[in-house]
Amino acid sequence: MSTFSSKPVTAENRFIKHKPEMLQSIYGSTEVFPYWVADMDFQVAAPITETLNGLTARGVYAYEFNESGVFTAIANWYQQRHQLKLSTDKFVQAPGVLSALAILLRQFTQEGDAVLIHTPAYHQFANLITKAQRKVVRSELHNDGEQYLIDFTDVEQQIKQNRVKAMIVCNPHNPTGRVWRAAELTELIAIAKRHNVMIISDEIHADIIYSGHKFTSMASFDYDNMITLLGSPAKTFGMHSIANGYIYTANETLHAAIKANIGAMYLDHGNALSTFATITAYEKGGEWLDGLLDYLQQTLDWMSDYIETHLPQVKMFRPQGTYQVWFDFSGLSLEEAQLNQLLFEHAKMGLTPGSWFGMQDYNFLRMNIATSQDNIGKSLALLAEAVKQLAAGTLCLSAPSACANPHSCC
Repeated sequence: MSTFSSKPVTAENRFIKHKPEMLQSIYGSTEVFPYWVADMDFQVAAPITETLNGLTARGVYAYEFNESGVFTAIANWYQQRHQLKLSTDKFVQAPGVLSALAILLRQFTQEGDAVLIHTPAYHQFANLITKAQRKVVRSELHNDGEQYLIDFTDVEQQIKQNRVKAMIVCNPHNPTGRVWRAAELTELIAIAKRHNVMIISDEIHADIIYSGHKFTSMASFDYDNMITLLGSPAKTFGMHSIANGYIYTANETLHAAIKANIGAMYLDHGNALSTFATITAYEKGGEWLDGLLDYLQQTLDWMSDYIETHLPQVKMFRPQGTYQVWFDFSGLSLEEAQLNQLLFEHAKMGLTPGSWFGMQDYNFLRMNIATSQDNIGKSLALLAEAVKQLAAGTLCLSAPSACANPHSCC
């Protein structure tokens, strides 16, 4: 069983989050701890490593596929973890969630069509829509001070005004951490039905759900014009570099069209490493995931208490799901350049700027907490000390804004 302590970064690792050129480009410094990429610092579940070691020990890499094994493992997992019955013959495999989304946008919308997202939104949604020569339509989520809510009136207005053809739903939501309730999803589907809007549901964080909250998949609803992009084992099991994606739809016509399209490009299968690691993760990774969720829950509890006590000016939106934490630093009353200097130079926290997610207000930033509590503790202590010095007048902030690169692959 993993202790969920972070592995040290060594020179031979080429992890994107630690690449000096990336950190310098984003933060103007290489001396920040990278909380910006949504992956994990933790070792994967031991059975996954054992499976990969067994495959490489053979020294033979002949053609080897097990599509049915992948889909059976995923379906059994969703039945056990989410009480959701899925048909193994309604899946289609794809290279990854983002590549699957890019394919679906091109297959089911036309150039110039409008695609709606809910902002703040994972920045790659707008990126993929734009690169497909589609129009990005943003419906802003409502911040009630404690959590983010869907503005259903605005969603419908945007759909009508822009003749929206498709809507991307992210559940659990990145970056705000909301886990959409069944009633909220029901209302979204009702709006989509009224205007014949296709729903594409990104549910890659479905297994990262905290106490008191329940994940509801779009696959549990009856709507023909919907593709549930259930996702990938990447976020759940820390398999970001070796995971495929999978698409699910109960609509036989849509499924056949997707399968034919992805198959025509010969993208409907994984390699042996991703295939058997995925099967092992879903068949033998449950205990590891339970441990991870306990650890992340403890991290969130500690962070909430620490921030309330030592950083009351900072608003932390406690996530209901995902291992991303959304912050509002407006209580510090700093200009953008000053806030960046405080966070990046003095606290050495490489947070993801809210502008990447479509936010106009620079005070909002995201933090990935899938790292050791020691790392987070050191960072928050540095931030608290810097804020204390600022209040005492012993810290001067005047540097220009360092964060100018709104690009990331993760």
